[in-house]
Amino acid sequence: MFDDDNNRKGDNEGERKGGDFKVSPRTWLVWIIILATIPLLMMLKERSDGVQQPLRRGEFFSLVRSNLIVEGTLVRDSQYDNMYEIIGKYRVERNGKAEEKTFVLKDVILSDADLQLLWETDKFATRKPNTVLTQLLVGVLPIVLIVALIYFFLIRQIRMAGRGALSFGKSKARMLNKEKNKTTFKDVAGVDEAKEEVQELVEFLRDPKKFQRLGGRIPKGILMIGAPGTGKTLLAKAIAGEADAAFFSISGSDFVEMFVGVGASRVRDMFEQARKNTPCLVFIDEIDAVGRSRGHGLGGGNDEREQTLNALLVEMDGFDTTEGIIIIAATNRPDVLDPALLRPGRFDRQIVINLPDVRGREAILKVHAKKVKLDPSVDLAVIARGTPGYSGAELANLLNEAALLAARAGKKSITMTELEEARVKVRWGRERRSLAMSEEEKRSTAWHEAGHALVNVLLPHTHPLHKVTIIPRGQSLGATMSLPREDTWSRRKKEMLAMISVIMAGRIAEEMYTGDVSTGAANDIQQATSIARAMVCQFGMSDKLGMIQYGEEDGYVFLGREMVRSKGYSEQTAREIDNEIKRIIDDCYKLAKDLIWQHRDKLEVIAQALLEYETLDGSQVEEIVRTGKFTPSDPQYRGSAPMGAQAETPAPEMAVPKPPTLPGLGSPAPAPA
Repeated sequence: MFDDDNNRKGDNEGERKGGDFKVSPRTWLVWIIILATIPLLMMLKERSDGVQQPLRRGEFFSLVRSNLIVEGTLVRDSQYDNMYEIIGKYRVERNGKAEEKTFVLKDVILSDADLQLLWETDKFATRKPNTVLTQLLVGVLPIVLIVALIYFFLIRQIRMAGRGALSFGKSKARMLNKEKNKTTFKDVAGVDEAKEEVQELVEFLRDPKKFQRLGGRIPKGILMIGAPGTGKTLLAKAIAGEADAAFFSISGSDFVEMFVGVGASRVRDMFEQARKNTPCLVFIDEIDAVGRSRGHGLGGGNDEREQTLNALLVEMDGFDTTEGIIIIAATNRPDVLDPALLRPGRFDRQIVINLPDVRGREAILKVHAKKVKLDPSVDLAVIARGTPGYSGAELANLLNEAALLAARAGKKSITMTELEEARVKVRWGRERRSLAMSEEEKRSTAWHEAGHALVNVLLPHTHPLHKVTIIPRGQSLGATMSLPREDTWSRRKKEMLAMISVIMAGRIAEEMYTGDVSTGAANDIQQATSIARAMVCQFGMSDKLGMIQYGEEDGYVFLGREMVRSKGYSEQTAREIDNEIKRIIDDCYKLAKDLIWQHRDKLEVIAQALLEYETLDGSQVEEIVRTGKFTPSDPQYRGSAPMGAQAETPAPEMAVPKPPTLPGLGSPAPAPA
């Protein structure tokens, strides 16, 4: 059932209605059991106290004649008139001190003379046996205890709302409270087109006649597709904050359970509760958890996940479909969703939420900047230009990290220095200055990063160099960072070949310095191979193999794509693909090696500057390549060039002898000898 945040009932707590406290029947039952147990415990205690020391008949009358009996009670047997049970206390002296002890005699036969002797002592009394109570306790108490155990351990667990065995099939969707949800469309930025489409949905709920005059109908479903962090869930929260209709939220994983049939039952229960609140909105986050394509997996066509998906398909657009229920779903894996789920009539509209462009990033930064204190000198437009490819979540994290850095430094506001460090930290990790590196390891890292930086500046189709450092960040011992001049939505062949050459340059420079190779280039080799394979198999950038896609994208999405994916090409073609990938990497490796050998003097200047200053800006590396000399910058600005500078200023023209060119790559930018 739907859990309303404003109407939650406890299992063992009373309810307040109209200011009066109403006790539940379960509470009364517990108190009755407690009160009934008290006299039983007192009776058992009394009986246990009297059965401490049994006496024989002769010992008892000896105590009576010696006048050592303190008190006693005669309990006549219900069947035999002359048979009694005697309970009492007697006195005994030990070490000059008198002590009292209890005794009991069971089933003792007393004659008239014995009774006369006991009456003369004036210390005994008679009591009739409580046979009714005794029989009731002996006969009924075990049954009551068994029934109580069955109730508390079985029936009560079943009837516990939301947690019992019979509640597994209840939906876990929760109704969002408008008073708690303060998110509106003003809090969403950078996705103007997506916001317009969902605003139209809210307007339809507010005034349906406006659209029905022309014969339009309300969409049954909206699927939001986008990369992680682009704001899909935030947009759904804004719809909940703006819409006047009921809004229920549930995650795709909430349908999955260890019991068979639970997922389908929860889907049916969710729509049943939604029908009671129409018109309403139901938001399913990460719908790929239950909406994956059918026909794949170990369970064939009858496994639990497919039953859940079938129930969802029928409820969204089946034989008995109720109008007024709008499904909003979000996913970052649209390629694995079942085609029947994506058709119009179930999800009539698909909204693609891309990474924000420069204007979108500036708008997102302005929204999140309201929560932090920025220095008046901070220009959010500069920050937006210096963060291409950042998602909305990364931009929010950037400002938060900058605020933490400013607070750690004792500043009263956030400046550009903290924003620059936060930007690098979010994308490439935090500096690890505490890492103990040997001098030899540090020199090898300096030459490795100098090779990347040198070739990045020399080649014409690379992104401008932003910064190169040998300070360990994240999992790397050093980093060479470059930023595009503007937002890029596609890559060209020359650009990808230049990227491979830049990647290979680190290994070449390191080998030139040490005369040996190390494992430091493992990630470089992996990146270069991935780019070359994509050029050959996906982008048709190989003249030998042509514009053909090698390898099928449709894999077994439930078991894993790489486990059972079919190749889709012959073994001979596979060998040709491997040879073509190796040729591309070898040609780029040769070009990078020729460039480094021709400019090895500048490579050494860059490496020595890195060893001394640890971090160089892109403009400083360009100056070394252009003049062959290094000019240190102001220490207070060392290692933190203003963001966006690389995006505004193109790389300068250089004049050097042309090294060998790679087919399709073009000549590298000339530089002075």
